[in-house]
Amino acid sequence: MESESVTTPFGRRPMSLALLLKQRRGEAIAAGTTRNKWKLFRSVCEARAGLGVTDRALTVLDALLSFYPEDELSSEKGLVVFPSNTQLSLRARGMAAATLRRHLAVLVEAGLISRKDSPNGKRYVRRGRAGGIDEAYGFSLAPLLARASEIEAIAAGLAADRQMLRAMKERLTICRRDIVKLLAAAVEEAVLGDWERMSSLFHALLQRIPKAATLENLPPLLEELETIRLSMINTLESHKKMQIASTNESQSERHIQNSNPESLSESEPGLGTQQEARWDDQPRTGPENHDQGRRGDGGQGIRAVSRPDAGRLKSFPLGTVLQACPDIADYGPGGAIGSWRDLMTAAVTVRTMLRVSPPAYEEACSVMGPENAATVMACILQRGGGITSAGGYLRDLTRRAGRGEFALGPMLMALLRAKNPPIAEVS
Repeated sequence: MESESVTTPFGRRPMSLALLLKQRRGEAIAAGTTRNKWKLFRSVCEARAGLGVTDRALTVLDALLSFYPEDELSSEKGLVVFPSNTQLSLRARGMAAATLRRHLAVLVEAGLISRKDSPNGKRYVRRGRAGGIDEAYGFSLAPLLARASEIEAIAAGLAADRQMLRAMKERLTICRRDIVKLLAAAVEEAVLGDWERMSSLFHALLQRIPKAATLENLPPLLEELETIRLSMINTLESHKKMQIASTNESQSERHIQNSNPESLSESEPGLGTQQEARWDDQPRTGPENHDQGRRGDGGQGIRAVSRPDAGRLKSFPLGTVLQACPDIADYGPGGAIGSWRDLMTAAVTVRTMLRVSPPAYEEACSVMGPENAATVMACILQRGGGITSAGGYLRDLTRRAGRGEFALGPMLMALLRAKNPPIAEVS
């Protein structure tokens, strides 16, 4: 145990109340307190910012600890080291004497060491007859051991803060990446939403991210970014649910129609229904066909019948659509179309290529259904240069479909007929 006497500074260095209190606190070491000096030194290095010491001062403390003969600092043993200025300078990486004195003062001011000056200001040890140390004058490491628990707590707190800040930076990076990719997906899929406002908010927040991030300035920005990301995810999920519901409704409608024994789709799949249009194989006679000669098609053609379910389009088998519109297959995933999902993906690509605006295509999907809108895009592509403005043509078909004045059967049939023109009969 160190002596409880107070040592006043040698020479012109004044005594102060703060110095007195630091000396008394440094002597207040609980009995049996021990620490590995190098582990405690690492804790001091980790807690450097909280203790108010510099890296050069830590170099001097490292040198002082090297003069202590044991690895364990113990309250039961003497804690005073007494190196000469020359030896201390060598172990402090050749630090100049003036610089050494300045950083020793920093360690004293930080309460990590204290001075125990001799009557003449020199550092030395007085030994007894048995060779043990009776009295030593130099620098006492007692304050360092007395504050060991405090230093370790400060180091643990700062380490936890660094880990939390690192985790926040990682969340911020992931959140920024998510928002950028979600925005790109929303634009590519033509999802309705206030994407311009979200993009503006996002870029404004990016400008506010400080160069030196701390636990005080980073959490509010991260919270706002995560709010934007959550809003975007909710909008995209709502759009996906609407697509699934629309697809299920379309599939249910096809199931009902295909189950009807009176439906022409059993004998002529994909060419129409009695409520939409009928392709007559034989010439028709009667007053309702008195102008067949003017049509020049030998009495064959499509006869429109009133539709009681006007406003709802009938879907056709995928095979029929691909037979009528083979060009769309080039734009499918891998240059082929094997499902309705592939067709709808190809339709988005074609829509961009033909400069059809996202709102126009979104409206078509809403009115006709996603599958039928994709079928219409395939038909428009197949007609090629026959359509001047694909966007205007799609909007017109969408309005007609909403009024119940448009059916897919005649359009597909016309394309099939163009591919396989009827053989003229030889008179």
